[in-house]
Amino acid sequence: MSAEGHYLDALEALESNDVDLAIENARKTVEIDPEHVDAWNLLSDLYLLNQTNPSLQRAAQSLSALKKALELDPERLDLWVRGGRLLADDLGLLNDALKWWQNCRHIAPNEVTPIVEQASILADMGEYELSRQRLETILNENMDVATSQFAKINGLLRLVRAAQDQDRKDIFRPQEKNHNAWKAIEYKMKKPPVSENYIFLLSTVPFLFLIVISSQRLAGDGWTAFCFTSLTILIAVLFGVRFSRKMFQVANRPAFNLLRAMNFEASTGFVVISEEIRTSVLYMYIMQRKPQAWQERMLRIIEAGKQLPSSWKHNLPDFDSHLDELIEDEDEKNFSAYEEE
Repeated sequence: MSAEGHYLDALEALESNDVDLAIENARKTVEIDPEHVDAWNLLSDLYLLNQTNPSLQRAAQSLSALKKALELDPERLDLWVRGGRLLADDLGLLNDALKWWQNCRHIAPNEVTPIVEQASILADMGEYELSRQRLETILNENMDVATSQFAKINGLLRLVRAAQDQDRKDIFRPQEKNHNAWKAIEYKMKKPPVSENYIFLLSTVPFLFLIVISSQRLAGDGWTAFCFTSLTILIAVLFGVRFSRKMFQVANRPAFNLLRAMNFEASTGFVVISEEIRTSVLYMYIMQRKPQAWQERMLRIIEAGKQLPSSWKHNLPDFDSHLDELIEDEDEKNFSAYEEE
């Protein structure tokens, strides 16, 4: 049977919800025709199909097939997006994800998505200055931003600007063994993080009850009193939400720092977290909420037990590497125009 025949059989099996048969036929397609981009794309989808929390093997297989598809059709932004999410979210390879998105910029230098994703990853790593620079690139280059991306960009900008107001020494970097954040983590590690709803209930709900109980005595009856009470409740809720959100960040800072340390280990392959913290309630709480593929990788890293070298440094990509190609393309256009004249 031809490659196209196996591909059609894979699609038919997919319609029948027979994922294993679809994978088998998609594999036969690419074995016969390694340049069948649609089959590689389908294979990448199939490995994750019905996998709300894919295993390490399935995530790696999907990424491998996706890379083959991009080699054949590098213009597919949707494939770049899927690969970036697999690397960062499912596999925890933040440094690799940064390089992935930089490679995407070589193909699509005018797309905003790679820059936003890079800025988000850098912010998670504590590299707030670099994150801010990435976001400012969007403004400096007058790039078109989709409406759906405005909220994420504005949220990131607020985050990095607030972080920059801190003393640089206060920004937690897991590779710094003597950072004060480690002591705060040890102090909080016996309890799970406090939820924002819990803080809201404790801080705001008592005031709401007080407003409701005292409204009739203070405001009286009638439509005016009703409007006044409703407005007071609305204001109290708005202030309560803002206060709860702020206190949520403050109270759970050790949890966020531990999450950063865990992401650091997953990304670098080196262990920096002590055994005491690793067996704590807080660590287990965060670990259980990570994707299965991420957990499997982390367990392998812990089992290997490689310590962070004293000379270790972040291996970040050159975020301006795509500009060299743009300059070369522009020079070629100018040279071609000159020859035509």
